[in-house]
Amino acid sequence: IIITGSKSESNRLLLLQALFPTLSIQNISNADDAVLMQKALSSDSKIIDIHHAGTAMRFLTAFLATQKDREVILTGSSRMQERPVKILVDVLNQLGAKITYLEKDGFPPLKIEGTIIDKNKVTLKANISSQYISALLLIGAKLKKGLELTLVGEITSIPYIKMTVGFLNSLGIATTFNENTIKVQHHSKISRQKITIESDWSSASYFYSIVALSTIGTKISLKSFYNDSLQGDSILAEIYRQF
Repeated sequence: IIITGSKSESNRLLLLQALFPTLSIQNISNADDAVLMQKALSSDSKIIDIHHAGTAMRFLTAFLATQKDREVILTGSSRMQERPVKILVDVLNQLGAKITYLEKDGFPPLKIEGTIIDKNKVTLKANISSQYISALLLIGAKLKKGLELTLVGEITSIPYIKMTVGFLNSLGIATTFNENTIKVQHHSKISRQKITIESDWSSASYFYSIVALSTIGTKISLKSFYNDSLQGDSILAEIYRQF
């Protein structure tokens, strides 16, 4: 059985591909978030509507802030306009981005004026959504001086942060993750390369359940999964051995 690519991996690699066009990717997720992310990244419209795609909202806010001389209104569904983005917007503006709220303070829609970001040090609380942290790390290599991100407190979403850092490293982008400080070195370009997105481990769990509940001895083969997976949910392979 071929399971579509991981949504989390797809969104990260789609953004990195937009920053580094020499990267090609395969097995992109067919989830709505990834489809909307692809559409938004390929759009040259002055208004981008990502509907209900929360990951896309956060990643695109950071990405569009780095696109010099481009002005975009980033919006979403009525529910999306109730989801806060203040933490991310504040830290991007601290770095030198030009992002303003068009309606309610702290919420989409956003007016984003792309610019060259020349500051590189920022501090965030460690217990915030990993999507905010990943959004910053993903654009870090394209910032003029790279990025130094310090997280204060106990980090609550290590697997997703490690996934992001892992992809940067796999592309040849130098990073360090010591204690609560993550550094991403500036890279203007990367070598030409192709990455096959690992299939989604969360989706695989249902097929593991079918085998675990079978009374006749069932075998199912799943394609495009890795032993050294970056997805936290890959732990389910070990968990299901107990069944």
